[in-house]
Amino acid sequence: MNIRTLLLVALAAGSYTAAEACTSLIVTKGASTDGSNIITYAADSHVLYGELYFTPGGTHAPGEMRPIYEWDSGKLLGEIPQAAVTYTTMSNMNEHGVTISETTFSGRDELHGSGLIDYGSLIYIALERSRTAREALNTMTSLVAEYGYASTGESFSIADADEVWILELIGKGANDPGAVWVARRVPDGMISGHANHSRIHKFPLNDPETLYSPDVIDFARAQGYFSGKDSDFDFSAAYTIADALALRGCDARVWSFYNHFLDNKAAEQWLPWILEGAGEVMPLWVKPDRLVSPNDVKWMMRDHFEGTIFDMTKDPGAGPFDVPYRWRPLTYEVDGKTYTHERAIATQQTGFSFVSVMNSAMPAGMRGTLWFGCDDANTCVYVPVFNALDQVPHEVAHGNGDILTLSWTSLFWVTNYVANQAYNRYSQMIPDIRKVQTRLESTMEEQVAQLAAQVATMSDAEAAAVLNAYTLQMFTEVTTSYRTLGDTLLVKFLDGNIKTQDEEGNFLRTPEGFPYKPKYGGYNERYYRQIVDSEGDRLRVE
Repeated sequence: MNIRTLLLVALAAGSYTAAEACTSLIVTKGASTDGSNIITYAADSHVLYGELYFTPGGTHAPGEMRPIYEWDSGKLLGEIPQAAVTYTTMSNMNEHGVTISETTFSGRDELHGSGLIDYGSLIYIALERSRTAREALNTMTSLVAEYGYASTGESFSIADADEVWILELIGKGANDPGAVWVARRVPDGMISGHANHSRIHKFPLNDPETLYSPDVIDFARAQGYFSGKDSDFDFSAAYTIADALALRGCDARVWSFYNHFLDNKAAEQWLPWILEGAGEVMPLWVKPDRLVSPNDVKWMMRDHFEGTIFDMTKDPGAGPFDVPYRWRPLTYEVDGKTYTHERAIATQQTGFSFVSVMNSAMPAGMRGTLWFGCDDANTCVYVPVFNALDQVPHEVAHGNGDILTLSWTSLFWVTNYVANQAYNRYSQMIPDIRKVQTRLESTMEEQVAQLAAQVATMSDAEAAAVLNAYTLQMFTEVTTSYRTLGDTLLVKFLDGNIKTQDEEGNFLRTPEGFPYKPKYGGYNERYYRQIVDSEGDRLRVE
């Protein structure tokens, strides 16, 4: 089946919305430079505000109930008995350094869940109740078994400093509140990922590091999704549709991750799968040809397929300033034919993203370090949030602005201030952004290493105080720096010009106080050629 046919199938199946959603990359400790397990998350939604969710832990009286609010809508779904003891959660990490991220794969429309607990609540309840990744996995599957599942198909990354698991789960439809699921532990030394398409295909049936619901195969048989031998069962093939937007729009993001860390063009063997749904299925995990650092993963979250056949800076859609963004909708029609833009890891509509680094060799309060950023991962600054955090920085606190209310002390809004200027003249502005972004992140990475040595001999309470103070300070400094950067971009690139600066970034004036004559940046050669190809000699002057 060619890409055009696949795309039409996608549109008919109504699976387009999944292509707008999230990305989770995975690096196990044996594949990382520092022995950390690393998982990422980009919460990509056009209406999601970038803030740091925070719930303090505590003890709870018998009979106390926990309300269940649907994460996507805020609708009250019901309530369940509260646990006797809960743990503090900050964003998608808890005080023990357990981290959970997700991507929605939707799946078959008739299997949308009818139970009580939605995918967002499933994440945050598990974090409140679990000291390890395996406990979180058991909590999530037990909750669904007891109370039912309320969402569409979902892939979860569940990690601590020792293990990383991928859980894929989908409901049973309107007449059954339950769910079917499969979970696999990612082997040490491997990298993996999922991006809005189910990635678990065939799996071993007798493996202690592969778990699944008792009826995951029988239910598929009863629904007519599968008819072969148990050993041939493919979870993804049974419960999802491998259409164009699930492959090129979703699996392609994981392919790009693999492509960065596999040598000799090894990832090209899966291009037929990405482009046509043909050939070998892209594996759930691969062994990288070099170790991956936490900083590598931050930059991977900024990927737009640069250097590949999908490179978003190279086709005409990039315009005169090599812009690696495409405004929605992703699909469009010309002369009755349907086409698509690429969907990269980095995208403009991200509410927040993170790179969670979990390492048992770190001091207790830094066992989990969640590098947290607001808005587009490509232009954000990742700020460290430690598992010892017990207060929320004002710049990412709930109530400091929202998606409809601008606040100049909100990290989300000042990052948007920077990013949305760059979207118009990307190739000219991104070098200025990279200077500030790289300086801030490099400084914080060095300081975090110093903090680890500093708090190693402190009591837990002393260490927590130091770590909290540092995180609060960094969110303030980054927000202030980015507000200044946004102001600088506005002045420097005003009216299509580029004002002259010295090496320190100061705008230059003549001895008489007048501004230097600005540079005229113009457009890229591709754009000029498009004008000439379109207009011929009409604009020719010699």
